Amino acid sequence: MQLSRYKILALSVLLWNSLFPQSYKDVFFLQDRSIQFEKQKTDIILMGVKTDKNKNINVLSSQGLLSPWEKKLKPNFQYRPLKNQKVIAIESHKNQFYYLTQKAVLSNSFGGKFYLEHGLENPILLGMGKNKSFLILTDKGLFFFDKEGLLDISLNLSEKALSVQFDNEANRYLILTPKHLYEFRPLDQSLKKVYYGSGFSSLEQFMEKIWIGSNKGIHRLNSRSFDLEKIIEQLPHVEITSLKNIGGALWAGSTRGAFKFRTDGKYNYYASKRWLTDDEVISVEIGPDQSVLILTKKGLSQIVFEPMTLEQKASYFQEIQRKRHIRYGLESSVKLRVPGDLSSLELIDTDNDGLWTSMYLASELFRYAVTQSEDAKQNALEAFEAMERLTTISRIKGFPARTYEIDSYQKSNWNKDSSYGTWKKAKDQRWVWKTTTSSDESCGHFFVYALFAEIIKDKQWKNRAIQLIKKQMDHIIENDWYLVSWDGKPTRWGRWHPDYINNFPIQVGDRRLNSTLILTFLQTAYHFTKEERYKDHALNLNRLYGYEENACRPASVIGYVEGEFLSDGWNHSDDEMYFLTAPAFVKYAFDKDSRQRHLETVASHWEIERSEKNPLWNFLYAMSGGKDFDLKESILWLKEYPVDLIDWKIENKHRKDLKKIASNFRKQEYSEVLPRDERPHHLHNRAYRNDGGSGGFREYSPYIYLLPYWAGRYVKAIEPASSNTE
Repeated sequence: MQLSRYKILALSVLLWNSLFPQSYKDVFFLQDRSIQFEKQKTDIILMGVKTDKNKNINVLSSQGLLSPWEKKLKPNFQYRPLKNQKVIAIESHKNQFYYLTQKAVLSNSFGGKFYLEHGLENPILLGMGKNKSFLILTDKGLFFFDKEGLLDISLNLSEKALSVQFDNEANRYLILTPKHLYEFRPLDQSLKKVYYGSGFSSLEQFMEKIWIGSNKGIHRLNSRSFDLEKIIEQLPHVEITSLKNIGGALWAGSTRGAFKFRTDGKYNYYASKRWLTDDEVISVEIGPDQSVLILTKKGLSQIVFEPMTLEQKASYFQEIQRKRHIRYGLESSVKLRVPGDLSSLELIDTDNDGLWTSMYLASELFRYAVTQSEDAKQNALEAFEAMERLTTISRIKGFPARTYEIDSYQKSNWNKDSSYGTWKKAKDQRWVWKTTTSSDESCGHFFVYALFAEIIKDKQWKNRAIQLIKKQMDHIIENDWYLVSWDGKPTRWGRWHPDYINNFPIQVGDRRLNSTLILTFLQTAYHFTKEERYKDHALNLNRLYGYEENACRPASVIGYVEGEFLSDGWNHSDDEMYFLTAPAFVKYAFDKDSRQRHLETVASHWEIERSEKNPLWNFLYAMSGGKDFDLKESILWLKEYPVDLIDWKIENKHRKDLKKIASNFRKQEYSEVLPRDERPHHLHNRAYRNDGGSGGFREYSPYIYLLPYWAGRYVKAIEPASSNTE
């Protein structure tokens, strides 16, 4: 069956694990998040931002100085004398504010002694130099004032300056205009044009180079000769508006967000409402406590980097999960009536409440298993009872509803005229339940009831889980390998009959997947009940219809078949079902040889999926017996998972730094999966979703993080937190 490669992989990882067990010690890392402050009036024009050693933040605007307070940019009245002066520019010199007004250059530090009237018309920029000397640029020229505050020289400038920087080591000023870079040296009072181009916007000195932002990328110059070394165009966006060296890393602002240059040649990209008030960046500056201030057209965003462990991050998400994502004990999706406003949230039902709740319940079970937390146990029991009701509310023996709700409040796919999406009355007429349950729902039920029966030691509770496994298995058997709903008909996707499964060519994923699912359901039922009939059914399906052969084909056989239903592309929801099923498929196999075959085919599936760098797939593979499960990539995913769960609209299609690949069956767009915090929010089955989002009308559920984190703890891939810091 062409499994030699995966047989070698399965055997080699067993040896690897015995020699080099994989685990990550949960140390502190820097978690980034955004604090946003919007301007209060639309007619205010924001112009610049600076901070001082006292952690004050000044925003320069067309209506005076502003400061961030309570999610708003509000007028700054701190120094009353400034109220009656028009501040034109702010500099942070030696970590203190220096202001350029129409009349003077001044600072309120050191007793307020620095105050020099410049006597110039139309000043626009200020550059502080050595020993309290400074340079003022007007719309017509430059004016240098020495350390005594006396005007030393004035020179004409043919263009309006955009930026000025003092180079302390070379004792020179660099002045940028839309078309030229000038060098002014105070010692010999020389002004030279040293570089020319077009569309210039911003200037920075970094790594002994001069960097010039433009509307077509970044020009990197030799800092001594001013020779052009490179025009950098492979950027998240090329229309650059700001450049800043912050903490030894170069940051850039653009008309489509901000980004940080990484040492590996890639970029950390900050765009969308997840990070910024809007994407039109005016200025990027260093902020208090090593934060980054990004001023945009609509406001100020402060990117803070806070020490956090993965466990602390899990605790943060756990609180949100319990506070905002539990409906009748089920895991609940959240709709926001007002974009981004969590006070407007509604709990809503979905087609897959059973599956999503099984994944949330699994996270609580894993948490309980590794911590013995009573809170985790009680949450698990509550979620279990909510899932148990999915099976009892339908009054069809062993048939789980998709979800339930009080009548007239249901939201998902309301369609009274179709059996697809129909809601039916429960025995208690206040309630309705949703029909048309699919295989992914069944997958979630079997997955989590097996976990529940393994982890919860109380015999009464354990038996309730086993009885649910038995009832749902019996329903499928008694209905000829179908899920049969209220109308006596099989549901659209609850189908495991040979006529359905073997009707597909071997390249169609449903043949392999559904064979795996039904065999695993039977293995699970046999494992917990020891009733031979379940084993006999599985063996008959294998002997008469080749289900074992279907299930044990390597995942590499899946591909396009022209004109074939379900063959237009790789189904990533199938991956979710597959990996939730994989541990039981291997562990509950009937004999050692079957267990080895099952591990080999799971390894083949993981090998294809590993490019997604998904910790849930990786840790479920580890639970199945996989050893080399890409721990490093899993930890990075957990670290990069954004703490803002709101479903903002995010786009990456404009980026020039990403390498596109040819259209393919897996629908992968770029050569590498994007970092988790640069993609739109999505469930575990949408790793290649690079653009999208509801625009803030939804908050995603925290279990998406909690399940892989606690699964990692459960398989001992993640060691508990310590006091160590990265």
